[in-house]
Amino acid sequence: MAISSIFNDVIGPVMRGPSSSHSAAACRIGLLLRDLIGDDIKSVTVDYDPNGSLVTTHESQGTDMGLYGGLLGLQADDERIMDYQQGIRDRGIDIQVNYLDYGAEHPNTYRLKVSNAHFSHSMLAISTGGGMIEVQQIDGAELSINGDYHQLLIYSQTCSKALEQVKKRVSYDHIEVCQGDSDFILIKREQAFSDSEIAQVLALEEVNLVRHLQAVLPVLSRKHVDVPFLYCKDLIELGEKEQLELWQLALRYESARGNIKETQVLDKMCNLINIMQKTVDTGLAGTEFKDRILHCQSAEFDNKMQQNQLLGGELLNTIVLYVSAIMEVKSSYGVIVAAPTAGSCGALPGTLLAAGKMMEKSTEDIAKAMLAAAVLGIFISEHSSFAAEVGGCQAECGAGSSMAAAGLVTLAGGSLQQCITGASLALQNSLGMICDPIGNRVEAPCLGRNVMAASNALSCANMALANYDPVVTYDEVVATMYQVGISITHELRCTALGGLSITDSAKKIEAQLLTFKNC
Repeated sequence: MAISSIFNDVIGPVMRGPSSSHSAAACRIGLLLRDLIGDDIKSVTVDYDPNGSLVTTHESQGTDMGLYGGLLGLQADDERIMDYQQGIRDRGIDIQVNYLDYGAEHPNTYRLKVSNAHFSHSMLAISTGGGMIEVQQIDGAELSINGDYHQLLIYSQTCSKALEQVKKRVSYDHIEVCQGDSDFILIKREQAFSDSEIAQVLALEEVNLVRHLQAVLPVLSRKHVDVPFLYCKDLIELGEKEQLELWQLALRYESARGNIKETQVLDKMCNLINIMQKTVDTGLAGTEFKDRILHCQSAEFDNKMQQNQLLGGELLNTIVLYVSAIMEVKSSYGVIVAAPTAGSCGALPGTLLAAGKMMEKSTEDIAKAMLAAAVLGIFISEHSSFAAEVGGCQAECGAGSSMAAAGLVTLAGGSLQQCITGASLALQNSLGMICDPIGNRVEAPCLGRNVMAASNALSCANMALANYDPVVTYDEVVATMYQVGISITHELRCTALGGLSITDSAKKIEAQLLTFKNC
């Protein structure tokens, strides 16, 4: 797997749909599958393993929308992706979905076959959390494609002979021969391949076919990527040595990872903050969407706030309002930023945007707080998981809460160590949180858990600012988070097979939603 990036793995993608693991990741897989067949798609077969999560959730959590939208060439935030069913019909693409036990090792596994009148290709891919993916097989050949490179697949009956000729015509960051049902040469590089380069390769006598798979991630990889740290202990050591704040360490990291200037990193985050704020504004204006469980509730919360009829402080209540507004936009398929996931998209952005407003902070100030939060997410991405299918809701709302605590401490002017303390305390409080969506939707109890994550972040930020002792280091908490997550039973990791998902109330809602769909 590639080294984690703030803008690949932690903050983003910008998307529509209920789940980044389902909607956005599936869209990226669909885009790569589309490139693999060359956009001339006649039939697609999708196999889901019932031992994973997708059999029970692929329709309700946006996998179908994302995967088929990607096959149509649409990005995850494109408004047209919501009309994917009509798009598939218009293109005359035949899709068959099978539930087969084929021993999938990952709960979010896609076994795919795409065909037209002339060609047929197979792909095995997984969604790893937060919209990230890994293609593990193409045409039976084992490989690893994360979407952070441009790739050429060069098919030949004599790959070993063609290899030397290809090397003379095309520059590359990585090249290898992949052996499967059909052998091919795989080339990866940061720069896109030109039409003339592809034509030169096709002109080789040994080459039968070339497929160009475009990168699908915002931050690309390259040879010899060297980041300043991959563990929190090393971040602390560097920060203390050079007297850097947490957000400055985030700039240092992402600048090295993305090969861009630190000012560009900050600008990228400011742009994402503006999108997040637009999501809040959209939610506060009211959302209408028939096919959802929860109606627009943030408007009534806002009314009660204005009338001083709520308990608690103004900051906490504003946070709850913002979290609710963002989650309602997500549930109405509006544009959100997965931060770190779509299922937890309310907690971190809602907390920092609300706090930023109450503290009269600028967009740049909030972006710095978000960077401080995001760099701690790097350690979760590297050493645990953001996928609820792997680690339960602690991987989503727990991670978001931890990151939000560090961001709040940053907004309050706290020290590097206080930021880490807040994050450690918040994640400790979230261990063991299960994922049991009601009605197979990412709405309830997801809204409440996002609010709880935000409330926990605020409490832990204040504890950190008061110099409470976290006792356990952040690296240890992240490692524990992973071990706890994989020990949570399969039924309580986003499969809708346990917990609140199987209560009588939930089953009644599920039946109502099915009736609505069939109408």
